Amino acid sequence: MSDADPVGESMWETVPRLLAEHHYLVLGTVDDDGGPWVTPLFYAADGDSRVVWVSSPDSRHSGNLTARPAVAITLFDTHAPIGGAEAVYLEATAGLVDDGAVPAALALLNARLPARQHLDRDEVGPGAALRAYAATVHRHSVLIRGGDPRFDNVTDARLAVRPP
Repeated sequence: MSDADPVGESMWETVPRLLAEHHYLVLGTVDDDGGPWVTPLFYAADGDSRVVWVSSPDSRHSGNLTARPAVAITLFDTHAPIGGAEAVYLEATAGLVDDGAVPAALALLNARLPARQHLDRDEVGPGAALRAYAATVHRHSVLIRGGDPRFDNVTDARLAVRPP
């Protein structure tokens, strides 16, 4: 399907909807030796093309970002019945949030957290246990379930989408 395909544009609505509905994503990173690693993370969307999270700089996925900032991200509802799944796939470049932009990242995250779990600037930054990270998305795709009547697919597939 070409980037100009109207079907891909009409299915765009899945991206902002799933970004807003869900709280966890699966982040795929790669280490220095090419070894893959995936981890679930609580996130906040910053529009449709950026997601932010906090992690320990000592975690495996954070270390992998230093070596290789290219990441893959998947969001999906783990409670969906078999055959009823929806998913968004994101290809992105990720890394530490600049110190000056940490307050904005924390505001996004805190808007999704219960008040008792809000993060403050002292907990996130150089020398703290946590750092803020962001992924800037350069490609969005959605799951097309096998047998979808709009497509000639027997098995599940991905469809690249973009805003209309």
